[in-house]
Amino acid sequence: MRTDSESMLQLAAEAFQSKNFDLAADIYECQLAGLRDSGSRRQELMVKRADALAFGGKFSEALDMYRQASETDRLGPVHLSNLIDYLASSIRRQAGGHRTPSRAGEAGAEAGCPGVSATVLLPDMSELSVRTGDSAVRTLLLQEVSGRERKEKERPGVCRECRASTGEEEVQSYRVNVVLSNLLAKWFPTPHQAGRLRREGNALYAERRLEPALEKYNQAIMIAPMDHILFSNRSQIHSSLRHHEKALRDAEMTCRLRPHWSKGHIRKAQALVSLGRTEEALRENLLCLSIEPDCRLAKTEAHKLLSDLLAPVTDQVPEHISDYTNILSFKAHIKNSITTPSQMFSPSFMSLAPERSDVGDGKGQMKPEVRSPDLLKRKWSSTEEKGGQEGREDHKRAKSEPAEVKNLPVTTSCGHTFCLRCLERCMDHNPKCPLCKEELSEFLVQGQYCKTVLIEKLILRYFPSELKERQKIHQDEMAELSNLNKNVPIFVCTMAFPTVPCPLHIFEPCYRLMIRRCIETGTNCFGMCMGNDLKGFADYGCLLEIRDVQFFSDGRSVVDTIGMRRFKVIQHRERDGYNTADIEYLEDVKVEGLAERELQSLHDSVYDQALVWVNSLKKEQRERIEGHFGPMPQKDSKLQPQRPLWCWWLLAVLPLEGRAQLPFLALTSLKDRLSGIRKVLLFMAHSRVR
Repeated sequence: MRTDSESMLQLAAEAFQSKNFDLAADIYECQLAGLRDSGSRRQELMVKRADALAFGGKFSEALDMYRQASETDRLGPVHLSNLIDYLASSIRRQAGGHRTPSRAGEAGAEAGCPGVSATVLLPDMSELSVRTGDSAVRTLLLQEVSGRERKEKERPGVCRECRASTGEEEVQSYRVNVVLSNLLAKWFPTPHQAGRLRREGNALYAERRLEPALEKYNQAIMIAPMDHILFSNRSQIHSSLRHHEKALRDAEMTCRLRPHWSKGHIRKAQALVSLGRTEEALRENLLCLSIEPDCRLAKTEAHKLLSDLLAPVTDQVPEHISDYTNILSFKAHIKNSITTPSQMFSPSFMSLAPERSDVGDGKGQMKPEVRSPDLLKRKWSSTEEKGGQEGREDHKRAKSEPAEVKNLPVTTSCGHTFCLRCLERCMDHNPKCPLCKEELSEFLVQGQYCKTVLIEKLILRYFPSELKERQKIHQDEMAELSNLNKNVPIFVCTMAFPTVPCPLHIFEPCYRLMIRRCIETGTNCFGMCMGNDLKGFADYGCLLEIRDVQFFSDGRSVVDTIGMRRFKVIQHRERDGYNTADIEYLEDVKVEGLAERELQSLHDSVYDQALVWVNSLKKEQRERIEGHFGPMPQKDSKLQPQRPLWCWWLLAVLPLEGRAQLPFLALTSLKDRLSGIRKVLLFMAHSRVR
């Protein structure tokens, strides 16, 4: 059962939550008056009353109460958390709720995806004139190329295009996009050179070679004097060299160039602490928290500085503590910090370019340069993995929906960019980059590539007519390849029958192209015919449907197909190294009345005869056949076109040569086909008896 004191404390907590701060402060005051304990319990109540007074607008009284609480014992982060939140939120309110995104995740230009393949990290280029290159080009490049600041190593990057997360190890493996790097170096030589110097300085800083690193940054700032990141990083180098006045000047310049960037205020706070200017350092940390409330470093430093300021040195707290409201003068501070150079930043650029800092995390540690990816690696999921009805439904959708246009730019892991179709054609013959010959076998395993979004945007903006023409050619080609009557691709190999599985091993470049086109068009179909010495392939065949493809690192693939419809070849053709044909489909002639009853009787008789032959096989043979073709289908109750199914299954497993099987495929009379099968079964039965 609760005591009266516990009930009152619960009431005070509820009042504080409901923002009735005066009531909460009065209750805590009453509880303190009746409390005899002078230890931690009393300090806790004093802090809670001080919190209520602060949030109630009675800041002077709140500071006095915090001072009294600090006399009992030093105040820790748990005691000052509410005060820090109050001060930061007050600054934010005075600034009109303005908050400029400083984290890469908020700016929305995260790295980590194949669409963002540019990895050249540039300083701010807003001071460049339009004559150095079209401003729209600059905006596009900056939007995609700007890297992200990884404040915590455990936090994954998030792609702004597909929202996919990226781990730290994968980020470190990203390579420079060669095409975009060359474009940037050509169109924006000055900032490109500054970016190169910055990366060299970062590498030297990581090796603790501070003086050479400082020299690199001095050169970079001479080239790009409006880049706030360069000043921020140089401030960190000066701090490491104990040049605290210079570190402060660089941090102040960073804040003038980009007032709403939290990292700049952290740099400034660090320099002020080193110079012993505690109150100013606290204000900078609070400014940082008003911009970025989740900044751990600023919050930790603010806790420490506030605790130092509130801790009594003598019997009294220093007089300057009572005048603490100057911390909240955020508006005036920001207004005074903005100078003419920073006004050159256009609003569009401010919204597009996220901030990043390459040197240091506030503790003298070097942060690695984060690069955006060249290619996202995804596997084409197989129907077998999906399983059941879901797999079949996905497969039907794949048939009805053509694949995405393949005339798009993709970037390999080595950083080279190609048209996807051209790259695939090259890799049909050699699994290496056409330019640098680096091994690309892993992409053959995946079977899919992702486009380079920035290259595509540049093409859309600056080559719209050429792109439209290419797209028209591609659409016409896809329409032609989707026609399953004219120019149907023909795989010249073996016999295939309707409804019977036909697994294939693909290794020749021409057939790799053929299978890829079948998938790309969405038909997932091609013809299978036996070879013919005179014509190249037989005049009859079966249309196969691709159910699954498994790719291997050397370019080979295993294709799982099943027979669909029989056809007759009208005209033999050839296309890009593989055979094609104009075809017409075959259907069995329908019978009715007495002929149908006679056909049903013949069907039942031959089925029983076939069942006897199958059961006469050795157990090992039967298991091998069923493992490849499945079990023998049941007898059909009604004879329909393309049926009975067991008939095609039996023709596939009977020990007949292809030349003997081909006539059965061409027959359009079920009666003739059943009669032929009966003769084969009788011949095999007589041979076994002899």
